[in-house]
Amino acid sequence: MAAFTAADVKALREKTGAGMMDAKKALEAANGDIEAAVDALRAKGLATAQKKSSRTAAEGLVGIAVEGTKGVAVEVNSETDFVAKNDKFQDFVRKTTQTALATAGDDVDTLKAAAYPDGGTVGEKLTDNVATIGENQQIRRIKTVSVTNGVIVPYMHNAVAPDLGKIGVLVALESEGDKAKLEELGKKLGMHIAAAFPQALTAEGLDAEVIARERAIAAEKAAESGKPAEVQAKMVDGAVNKYAKENALLSQVYVIDNKTPIAQVVEQAAKDVGAKVELVDYVRFQLGEGIEKEESDFAAEVAAAVAG
Repeated sequence: MAAFTAADVKALREKTGAGMMDAKKALEAANGDIEAAVDALRAKGLATAQKKSSRTAAEGLVGIAVEGTKGVAVEVNSETDFVAKNDKFQDFVRKTTQTALATAGDDVDTLKAAAYPDGGTVGEKLTDNVATIGENQQIRRIKTVSVTNGVIVPYMHNAVAPDLGKIGVLVALESEGDKAKLEELGKKLGMHIAAAFPQALTAEGLDAEVIARERAIAAEKAAESGKPAEVQAKMVDGAVNKYAKENALLSQVYVIDNKTPIAQVVEQAAKDVGAKVELVDYVRFQLGEGIEKEESDFAAEVAAAVAG
């Protein structure tokens, strides 16, 4: 009996773009493990790398808030998009995000225990919302960023209300330069981050398990080339370095001009800002990690928004 279903085949094809028979064979070899099948198809050159985070996991809203040199992003999930459009739910996400600004750390339980502006705690208000609206809701995650001297710039893509939407970005710029020009730079970088989906600020910050997985896939591809071991080693290193370059924010190519590394964009901004600028941190929260979209289309959309 097959260890997978037709739905699994469909899901694998959607993740990889592989043909029907290739997807079925990969699932058979992987005993129904979709992620293992993805890796196998990629190793054979039958699939392109897909960001798991670009697929929808839940509905709800992302909220962002900034006060002074501190900013926070909060994701609150609901079962349906209909609830996300509910005024009461939006008010809860907005007030919860504001509450998170005054809460130390990025722990969900700590936030739920914090005092809610309308009385009680955030957790009690959440429970009340579930009972009133009649749909399960949860606070999924929080991330705070701050600077000593500079700006935290918010950017919301696909906003449904002020500071509420599907993709929330915060950009932390450390600088003694002109604040208005820093804000302008931060907004453009926020648009890039929304479009380019960096996995970490630098290559060193990338998840070690992800890098190990990429190395294993590259090694399998190199082995199939039949080339000498020393050549294969260089092929693997090259593939891993390429992945790191494309997924670390500071080494990504700026989507606005499609040629300049982000590190260089920030460095060049010093002249306009009037002081050295350092991109020290960022947040990118995409609701349920978002609806899959072709990155090239998304980048073009953001570039058009900047130009317009």
